[in-house]
Amino acid sequence: MPRQGTIAALLCILVLVATASFADDPQRPVNGAPAPAEDPLPVASADDPLPTATDEPAQEEEEPKIKFTPYGYIKVDASWDSSLIDPGDFARWVLSPESFEEHDHFNLTARQTRLGLRISGGGSDDFEASGRVEIDFYGGGAENKNLPMLRHAYIELNWQNRDLVLLGGQTSDVISPLVPTTLNYTVAWWVGNIGYRHPQIRVTKGFDVGLDSRLTLAAAAVRTIADDFRPTEPGDAGADSGMPSFQGRVGYAWTMAGNRAAVGFSGHWGRENPHLSGETEPLEFDSWSANVDFNFPLTDRVILKGELFTGSNLDDFFGGIGQGINFTKEEAIDSSGGWASVEFRPSDQVLTSFGYGLEDPDDEAVRDRGRTKNSSVWANFIYDITSHVRTGVELSYWRTHYKTLELGKSFRFQYSLIYSF
Repeated sequence: MPRQGTIAALLCILVLVATASFADDPQRPVNGAPAPAEDPLPVASADDPLPTATDEPAQEEEEPKIKFTPYGYIKVDASWDSSLIDPGDFARWVLSPESFEEHDHFNLTARQTRLGLRISGGGSDDFEASGRVEIDFYGGGAENKNLPMLRHAYIELNWQNRDLVLLGGQTSDVISPLVPTTLNYTVAWWVGNIGYRHPQIRVTKGFDVGLDSRLTLAAAAVRTIADDFRPTEPGDAGADSGMPSFQGRVGYAWTMAGNRAAVGFSGHWGRENPHLSGETEPLEFDSWSANVDFNFPLTDRVILKGELFTGSNLDDFFGGIGQGINFTKEEAIDSSGGWASVEFRPSDQVLTSFGYGLEDPDDEAVRDRGRTKNSSVWANFIYDITSHVRTGVELSYWRTHYKTLELGKSFRFQYSLIYSF
């Protein structure tokens, strides 16, 4: 099928999902009872008195009020690494001692400080309207002159009586929605956890399926973000594909051990068209993934959760250990991995977790001196001093394998102090 036909068909699927839900009887109450008959039009009566100058004028309906709710936290992170970890303020992989002289490393930063604003109101009798804007300070700049980075900026329209949500803007991906509890900023990205944040248009539809269970379907058209090989030409290799990426997820939730358990199956597909200098025809590389996520409360204080994935050309989703395409071979890099963690809350003030993450790209597709495997194991202890002040420590061990280079390995100790509001 031509590319235009593929795009049209996929976009039609999104429209049909929303249309099918909007086609419900708008007067049907949530509980399924029949809608009441419409009120009859008023009929004039000779007994009705004529209006006088003393009658109060009809009051105009007030416009819905917009509510602003700020939130966020101030977070200070101090970390020590026994060997060089990239980039330092947070961990994603260990550098090979053959590339850099091996030595310990100390970092201290407040970059993860997060500021957000929730906005609600302005909807109608049919739907609720809301929005969210959030930033942190990992947008670059010197260590004492941090630049803001946009995390979330989206609009959400929620038809609660239809269990339907339309979202437009930048937020987290549909695929692989879970994250481990870790003090490290990167939440196991590049070491088993894929999925980031992208501009998108998303439709989510929920269904109550009985026995306190719930089925959720989500589909999104997403901006494909890739490397820019021609700075003088507008767009990047993702925009040059002429189409968005597509993401979807099916989720099922139920009650287990007095809490909500959930399992989900998700995936994505997109395309990049790098325009390299000297190429007569632009190259085409697909990006795809197939993923499983699970969240199981074993008791009211112990939770097991994690994700598994496999796919190709995943660097835009923080997979492939940061490697998506080998341009020497003109080949996309396949990769598989996952993570799992056990969270234990012995009291209302204490949370501790233990986790492991692994990513394993295809060695043959990785370029020389590239990363062929990355793993991390971690344990942390987090204590709520008050409802707003939290502190914690985390110990992790990292191993990064290279093609034709020596293995990189490092212990990492991190201390965090957090004030939330």
